[in-house]
Parts: sequence; structure tokens; C-alpha cells
Amino acid sequence: MSPTDIADVTSATYIYLTNGNPPGANWTALFNPGERVRLRFINASSMTIFDVRIPGLPMTVAQADGNCIQPVTVDEFRIGIAETYDVIVQPHQETAYTIFAQPQSRGRYARGTLAPRAGMTAEVPAMDPYPVRTMADMGMGGMAHMKGMKMDGMPSDQMPGMQGMQMDGTSEASMPAMKDMDMSGMKDGGTSAISRTHMEEHTGALNEPAGMTPFPQPGPSTTRLMPPPSQMMSRPTQTLEGEVPLHIGPEVVGVAMQTSPQLHDAGDGLNGNGRRVLTYADLRALYRGVDGRTPTREIILHLTGNMERFIWGFDGRKLSQAEPIHLKLGERVRFVLINDTMMEHPIHLHGLWSELENGNSEFSPYKHTLIVKPAERVSYLVSADTPGHWAFHCHLQYHMEAGMFRTVVVS
Repeated sequence: MSPTDIADVTSATYIYLTNGNPPGANWTALFNPGERVRLRFINASSMTIFDVRIPGLPMTVAQADGNCIQPVTVDEFRIGIAETYDVIVQPHQETAYTIFAQPQSRGRYARGTLAPRAGMTAEVPAMDPYPVRTMADMGMGGMAHMKGMKMDGMPSDQMPGMQGMQMDGTSEASMPAMKDMDMSGMKDGGTSAISRTHMEEHTGALNEPAGMTPFPQPGPSTTRLMPPPSQMMSRPTQTLEGEVPLHIGPEVVGVAMQTSPQLHDAGDGLNGNGRRVLTYADLRALYRGVDGRTPTREIILHLTGNMERFIWGFDGRKLSQAEPIHLKLGERVRFVLINDTMMEHPIHLHGLWSELENGNSEFSPYKHTLIVKPAERVSYLVSADTPGHWAFHCHLQYHMEAGMFRTVVVS
């Protein structure tokens, strides 16, 4: 659970490009002062999530993944691999602006210039600080009370991903996520928020058939007493209808104990930076969706992995171990993704649109790629309107190659 596992590949290995050009080449797009210019940003990288801004020039986001949205003006946006954003800018001054794209892991950057004449340059902004995840970011807030505990007396099968660890000698510097946490109320009888999924698993409640009750709209998770550590660290056997039980092992080193929609969260490294940053909650379709039917079933998938051994998959299984996901032509389904890993995953479904459930009802945005943050629960609707065998995968190339890939068959 490294708080600095932000990216698999960093600027020590990569040089980042803008339309094939390294930063020093100063790729330039020209404008006439006062005119409106559309910039289409495409994240064509293989392993890098970028944070994009044009200092001194507001951007009005008009399309997401090629689909029109209600225009929203921002200073910055995060773009996952394969995502696209179309933005409108209107520079009035006869001056140059830097198009600045820093990777989520910071270090080097991609850069271009927007200018009224070729050869002009603008100041390149300083790199933002390297993000560091907290225990809460990783869905493990309920473990805060365990700091200082000696683990070698607890059965290893109750401590997935922590075998052999002894925490009583751990320095605060090596545990930055716990250093300043308020642990009052986290001891016996303390409360913590857990997701509807995990609440049902612990209590056996809410066992109505899938599709009969609407999935809750984004909002705070249900609050409930946390189970004792012996129960908290092992996956309960009872699951929702349609959910695959997860077995702790090399493929699944742990599960997030607290998951929730995080659509208003800009993401680690962006929150509180003083800039207006786009979030998925800002995306509202310009036109009503074409299929207003209620979904008839839910397909629940956990994003799982082991960063240390570099094993990735859905529900703890790689492509060669998993059956295809079968959809009937014309049916309407809800996909629910639960990220049990400590990294973002841009999930991409080929052939079918994903209607993100972000509280905008019939104006839900249509996307083909969605970043799922650590400990996040994302739901979206899919109309199986196109027959075929469709790829469904994490768009981080190495994660996909390692097994975070499924086939969706519409027939």
C-alpha cells in the first residue's frame, strides 16, 4: 500500500510529446486575437494520465469523448488514456500561451504553444507537487486504529496483503497517510462509511433481485459500525446478486473497505490547487439520452491487482481465466465498477456507449472511457444495441496486457 504508487511508468523512463514533438520543439498552433478556437485534446499515450491547463486562458469544455455536453468553463482537466475533451478558448491578447500537460506522476511534461505568430513562446509553469495518497484515498480509512499494533499474532489469512508486516516499529515518516489522522472514534464502536455493496455483504440486508431497486445516485455512503478487524480484513462470503466472490491471494491482495462515488473529486494531486478543475460531476449531456428504459440487471465488477507482482484483472482473474460477459441484443444493463486497487484505471468499452450515472438522469453524459479512482464505485448504463465481440479493458497498456481485459459479447 505505497502512498506514492501513482503511476507504473514515470518520467525517468518517458519523454512526453505533443503531436509527436518533445517540449523543446515548441509545437505551435496559431490564432487570430479575438477569435474562438476549438482545441481537441486526445490522450494518445499508452501509460500516462495527464493534467492539462493553459495558464492565463480559461477553457470551456464543450465535448467529452466526442459527445456534446453543457459547456463548462475550467482552468484544468485530468484526461485518462483514450479520453478526449474538446475545449473552446478565446484569446484576446496578441500574446503566446503555453499548453501545459503534466503527467499525474509529475517529473517531465508535454508542452505546446498557442500563439498569434510562429516562433513565439510563453513561460512554462512550475510542476505541481508529487501526489501522495492517504489511507482514506485507498479505501482503508477503517484501518487507522491499527497503527502501532503488532501483527505477528494475527492469522495471516485475516491480513491479506500485510503478511509478515510488523507495525509497532514503523516510523511515522514511513506512514505519511496515518501521521496526522484523528483516530478518535476509530476504536471499539467507532463508525465509518462503507458502500451499499459491503453493507449488504456484512448484514445480509437488501437482498432484492438485481434490477428491482435503482442503484443509489452519487452521494455519501451509508454510515454503519465497522466490523472488528478479524472480519474487516477478510472478504465476506455473501455477495450481491451478480457479484463474484473475491478470494484473497496473489491476484487480489486486498479489497477497499470503504467505496463510494467520487464524481465531485478532481483526483489526487488536483484537489485544493487553487484552480477550477473539471470533474465527472460537471459533465451534463447537451441532449437527452436516446434510451430512457430502466436497466433490467446489474453487472458488478471489481478492479483488482497486485502492484508488487504486477498482476491485474477483473474480479481477480485475467482474460484467459474469465468467461465473456454476455449481453442480449437490445437489453439495457447497468455496469458497476468497484476499484479495489490503489491506482486509477481508465476503463474502456468498445462498440457500446457508457452513460455515466452522475446525477443528471436523462442528460447523463455518453463516454467510452471512464477513469475509476482508488476505492471509487462508478456506475453507468449500457444499451446493447450493436452485436459483436467487444473489447472491455483498462487502457493502461501494461495493465491490459497483464490481464485487466474481458470480452463483452452482444448476441
